[in-house]
Amino acid sequence: MRISEVIRRKGAEVVTIRPEVTVTDLLTLLAERNIGAVVVSTDEGRTIAGIVTERDVVRHLNSDGAQVLDGPVAALMTTEVLTCSVEDDLQTLARTMTDKRIRHLPVVEDGELLAIVSIGDIVKNRIDELQAENEQLVDYVHG
Repeated sequence: MRISEVIRRKGAEVVTIRPEVTVTDLLTLLAERNIGAVVVSTDEGRTIAGIVTERDVVRHLNSDGAQVLDGPVAALMTTEVLTCSVEDDLQTLARTMTDKRIRHLPVVEDGELLAIVSIGDIVKNRIDELQAENEQLVDYVHG
C-alpha cells in the first residue's frame, strides 16, 4: 500500500507554523490541535523550512531551561527534514521511521508540501489491513 491511500483516508490537512512564532504559541497550537508535530514554513505551508515536535520542546527545556518558551520555534526546529512522496510504500516508510526514530513525515509532491503522516497513521492502517484479512479468513473457514 502507498502513502496516497493513508492520505485519502485521513485527509491532507497540514498544520504549519512560522519560524518566528514563540515556543509558547507552538505549545498552544499543539494542545489545541491535539498533535505532536508541526511543519515550519515561511510561505503559508507550501514548502518546508523545518519541523518541530513535542520532543524538541522537552529536550530544549531540559538543556536550556524555561527561557526556551519565549524564544522562536526556529531555535528548536529540525531543518534537515526527512520527507516522503505519495508513491512511497508503507512498509518501507514504517521501517525508516522506526530505524530513524521519526514519528512524523511530511509528504511532498513536486516540491510542495502535500500532507503529513505519523507512525500512528501507518500503524492504524496496518491494523485495519490485518482486521480485514482476519475477517476474510473467518468467512472462508465458516463459508
